[in-house]
Amino acid sequence: MSTIIKSSSELRKNYNSIAEICRTYKTPVFLTRNGAGDTVIMDMDTYNRREEDLATAERLLAAERSRLMGTRGYTIEEFEKKMREAIRLVLVDDIQDCRQDEDKSILERELMDEKD
Repeated sequence: MSTIIKSSSELRKNYNSIAEICRTYKTPVFLTRNGAGDTVIMDMDTYNRREEDLATAERLLAAERSRLMGTRGYTIEEFEKKMREAIRLVLVDDIQDCRQDEDKSILERELMDEKD
């Protein structure tokens, strides 16, 4: 898809059609004012995707900088061990939450039985 350029006056006249172009083609539309580039618009999905891509690129760049500065990384085995431990901790928390919910349910049932 080639670059889409529209005048700012066209945006005022045909907002819906320009917004539809953004949503359909998932690409920004460049707006001009007096023949010069002025503004870029895009649909929310495209904007969010680009923001996520930018955040990912920034994290990768930070990791690469750290690596180049000599920051020690993890072996695959160390990484797997850390991930398994993190997953185990989350599962333990989930089990505890479930037990608390079960205890609440049991107490509520007992209170209801007492009312009857």
